[in-house]
Amino acid sequence: MSTVVRVALPVPLPTLFDYLPPAEGRVVAGQRVLVPFGRGRQVGIVIEPAATSTLELARLRPVIRLLDDEPLLDAELLRTLGWAADYWLGAPGEAFANALPLALREPRPLPDVAEEHWQLTPTGQDALSGGRRRGGSRALLERLSAGPAHADALAANLPDWRGAARRLAAAGLIERATPPSTPRRPPAMPPPALSSEQRDAVAAVGETFGRFQPFLLDGITGSGKTEVYLALIEQALAAGRQSLLLVPEIGLAPQTLRRLRERLGVPVEVLHSNLAEGDRARAWLRARSGEAKVVLGTRSAVFTPLPRAGLILVDEEHDASYKQQEGFRYHARDLALVRARELGVPVVLGSATPSLETLANAANGRFRTLRLRARPGASRPAPQVQIVDVRSQYLDHGLSPALLTAVRETVERGEQALVFRNRRGYAPVLLCHACGWHADCARCERPMTLHAGQRELRCHHCDRRAPVPSHCPACGAGALWPQGQGTERLEEALGALFPGVPVKRIDRETTRRRDAFERLLDELRQDGPAIVVGTQMLAKGHDLPRLTLAAIVSVDEGLHSVDFRAGERLAQLLVQVAGRSGRADRPGRVLLQTHHPDHPLLRTLLASGYGAAAAALLAERQAVQLPPCSHQILLRADAHRRDEVEAFLAAAAAALPADPDVQVAGPMPAPMPLRAGRHRAQLLIESTGRARLHAVARPWRARLDALPHARRVRWTLDVDPIDLY
Repeated sequence: MSTVVRVALPVPLPTLFDYLPPAEGRVVAGQRVLVPFGRGRQVGIVIEPAATSTLELARLRPVIRLLDDEPLLDAELLRTLGWAADYWLGAPGEAFANALPLALREPRPLPDVAEEHWQLTPTGQDALSGGRRRGGSRALLERLSAGPAHADALAANLPDWRGAARRLAAAGLIERATPPSTPRRPPAMPPPALSSEQRDAVAAVGETFGRFQPFLLDGITGSGKTEVYLALIEQALAAGRQSLLLVPEIGLAPQTLRRLRERLGVPVEVLHSNLAEGDRARAWLRARSGEAKVVLGTRSAVFTPLPRAGLILVDEEHDASYKQQEGFRYHARDLALVRARELGVPVVLGSATPSLETLANAANGRFRTLRLRARPGASRPAPQVQIVDVRSQYLDHGLSPALLTAVRETVERGEQALVFRNRRGYAPVLLCHACGWHADCARCERPMTLHAGQRELRCHHCDRRAPVPSHCPACGAGALWPQGQGTERLEEALGALFPGVPVKRIDRETTRRRDAFERLLDELRQDGPAIVVGTQMLAKGHDLPRLTLAAIVSVDEGLHSVDFRAGERLAQLLVQVAGRSGRADRPGRVLLQTHHPDHPLLRTLLASGYGAAAAALLAERQAVQLPPCSHQILLRADAHRRDEVEAFLAAAAAALPADPDVQVAGPMPAPMPLRAGRHRAQLLIESTGRARLHAVARPWRARLDALPHARRVRWTLDVDPIDLY
């Protein structure tokens, strides 16, 4: 019998904590426990029962109680999370906390995960007849008046049903129903015929079921990668196995969920941060029990337990959203590969614009490449791409005559046009024409963006807000001019230029409310002309069948960045945005508006495609030994006083073990040295050998907490950073 219980707690300390076993119950690795911590209590995960402790047993406190009779985390997840905490140099407790939905991090019983059906009560029938409810509540009552309904059916037809259900259940108007004895009938939606490339891809992955094999599914936009995913999931279902499909953004989940449910006819669970915590916990638990056959989710869904795992899919694998930028800084794509290896299943990374890291792994034989080079159906050619040289041209709100002509021709045909500008707000700068003053954020020393709809200035770095001044604060003049164009200003300008044509703006401002993004997309899927003004939210896998023109007005911003990843990101963005055009039976067209029509990246991209552009970028990285041809760990620090940041980073650099194969850059100011009133700086360590870099970083991580200035600054370690900002 063990004398010590080793527990991971959700605190930013790089250690496990030892406790004495509880008075009752058998302790097993993977269980949740309630333990004393400081003056309070914490819910932790048992990592292992142990025979000894480095502390005297008399100093240890006992576990207050076991929260579970059996482990919530199985042996595979415990191994994977332990590996993740070690690789990303995170606190073990924070890594393990990420694996649990928030509702399961509380000392409460597990929620009920039985099949969920709802029905009207007699009181609810009376309320419906009397017309005493409005909006979403009435819609739910009307839906249930036809008989009990399963939660999946309610979610498909009433996106906001869960909040209404809570209100109505509290009022006694609806209640949980006994599940019907007959299984739900799968929807009759036969799969489309696959192209020869799609069939080859499905066959290649299918041959590896039951063993680990990573694949890169490199398919042009509109080539039918999702159909490959669906066919593979069907194979996994036929074998009685679970599938996990990751998507980079919450906005992609509804359309993907709809396709999964239409085709598969089995429970599909969804996991992302917009879910109510109870729903998220129930979905996680249904996956853990094996009841959920298919799990669809964003970044954090990579931690979903899969006791009958058969397949892992990562859509848009290149997307930066897979990298966690706060707390435990894992990368979901990379963790999906590790989980697939531990589970012994194939993993498919899909993209029209694979990351250079993935292309490097494919080139050295670690990944097997499957290619989709054609859009299924002869009527779906790739869109035509044209560079618009705007040098010396008059621009109307940043829009060239050629672009406006193309938009006009598109809407006159009854089709839709996308005007892409990756900057929200009305104008990025508010300028005094008399003296040159411009509105800056005092906490970040960066221009504040004008948001005309809210009549406010907003800092997009720290979210500081201020009213728009009526006169210049410096000289008192009234001539304050907005400079530059954001999506809000383009929406206004295009509405004036094309009266009578609906102009839809899709950015963070217009999609804040739950399901607003999906509602806007549904409106665009209807017949009729429209102009869409959007940011990068629209660059990711959305199908808009009537959209035939994609016009990108802000190409130049990515051509001269100091970020070594800027070229890769620009190429990916251009290809992904271009791919929104001509996805149905009408030909597509793409316009790239630029002052640099002869830039090598643009010319290579247009002449030879993304593969050639990526190969050129990869050769540049190799020449200067930048990732993925080397590996990096970034130590960031910030504080209200610059000298404290400098002192901490200088001590951190001195504490780094010497190694001729590891290079150190810094301490140096961050590219944005002041943010939210805090001074920021960083230290970068690099090596061509990943194992060598970690061999130095592990003991260094242990020393950082003990540095004199460590408690006076806020600091983080970022392994494989995707930006140095």
